[in-house]
Amino acid sequence: MPHPQRQPAQQRRKARTRDELPQQRVNTDDRPTGRVGTDTGGAPLVAHTLITSDSIADGVREPGTSPQPAPRLRDRLARFRASSRARGFASDGVAVIIAVLDVWLVFPKNANTYQIVLSTVACAAMLFRRKWPFLAVLVTVPGFLTGWSKLAAMIALGTLARRRQLHWLTWAGAVLVFICGFVLWPLNLFAAQSLQSHIRYAIYGGLYAGMPVAIGLLISAKQELSARVAQLAASRDRESRLQEQTVRSAERARLAREMHDLVSHQVTLIAMQAGALQVSTHEDEARQAATTIRELSTRTLEELRNLVGVLRSGTGEEDTRPGLDELGALARDYDMKVTVAMEAVPELLPAPVSRAAYRTVQEALTNVRKHAVGAEAAVRVVARPDTLFVEVRNDPPENKPAGLPSGGHGLVGLRERTGLLGGSFHAGPTPEGGFRVEAIYPIQPGRG
Repeated sequence: MPHPQRQPAQQRRKARTRDELPQQRVNTDDRPTGRVGTDTGGAPLVAHTLITSDSIADGVREPGTSPQPAPRLRDRLARFRASSRARGFASDGVAVIIAVLDVWLVFPKNANTYQIVLSTVACAAMLFRRKWPFLAVLVTVPGFLTGWSKLAAMIALGTLARRRQLHWLTWAGAVLVFICGFVLWPLNLFAAQSLQSHIRYAIYGGLYAGMPVAIGLLISAKQELSARVAQLAASRDRESRLQEQTVRSAERARLAREMHDLVSHQVTLIAMQAGALQVSTHEDEARQAATTIRELSTRTLEELRNLVGVLRSGTGEEDTRPGLDELGALARDYDMKVTVAMEAVPELLPAPVSRAAYRTVQEALTNVRKHAVGAEAAVRVVARPDTLFVEVRNDPPENKPAGLPSGGHGLVGLRERTGLLGGSFHAGPTPEGGFRVEAIYPIQPGRG
């Protein structure tokens, strides 16, 4: 059986890359219009587009998709469980219904008026049992003793036990409920009972008083146990975060050492050699090139020191990285023609968005310098009410690329940076042979 012909490793890598990268965006109606130059050229690298739900307009929603449905019953139940006030009102309503049913189902037709009134008042006491539990017990006792509000008194006593636990008020309420279950009304009927009946009613009174207290103490213990478990979980999370911070600090310190020992040493040697060449050469062009190399090396060392300081301190990067206000200086660093156009960019731009836009332009111009020698580049930054549009494009290269090392991670990093901020990114060659880099960042007022 003939074996299939194996593809070269380079072709296999290209095919795998094409399969892994999603399709690029084709709808470009949401891009800003205005003066545009030639589409960009540069490195033959294509970073796929990130399309978020925020970047899809309602009018161009894909077929088959539907807006978010109304809140379901499960969501409403979750909100109900999360609201202690709603749960309290619901428990009051259930308690009133149970107490009313307990009285209505058992009272006789020839009942006295005062018995009905006292039982009704006992049922109404369920409405304030959570705020004044002992008062609710006192209000339900007459209705229990002379009428039929047993469950109302038991519910009030259970609430008192849950709130006060083994406080003396709980014991006093339990004694009152026991008396109501043991003593018969009217009292002449109680005095006429036999010893066996007194023992039986004493057992009933103990059940009427003991069950609510036991249930209330059980609920209180459960709530306390849940609170302790939540505290333990929070302590474990806090300990885990501290451990993660320790590991990150150690890793940042290691990266800082490596960057300082390797990159800083090499850049320092470059700056020293450029300075020596600047002094020793007599040619104006060579002296100018040496001066440029020395200035760039010095600036790189400064940024490297700032980055090493951030890695060692673990603080934020708001004050250590440039933003769009330094875009003009960035464009002057490259020995090529760069046109910068900034339209309606607000002064108080969020710091993460400003830094991301700066890094997008920096990486794109670096790729133009490396892969499109002799091409002109155009930078365009447009601010909308809720987004920031950044575009870098260049003409086709006039000369052969310089062959500088390139790992292909620059555009991937820009894509990841844009995705973390919730924006969209697109980069790729154009039919004219140029290259274009485009990023759209959401602007959230009040942050930065």
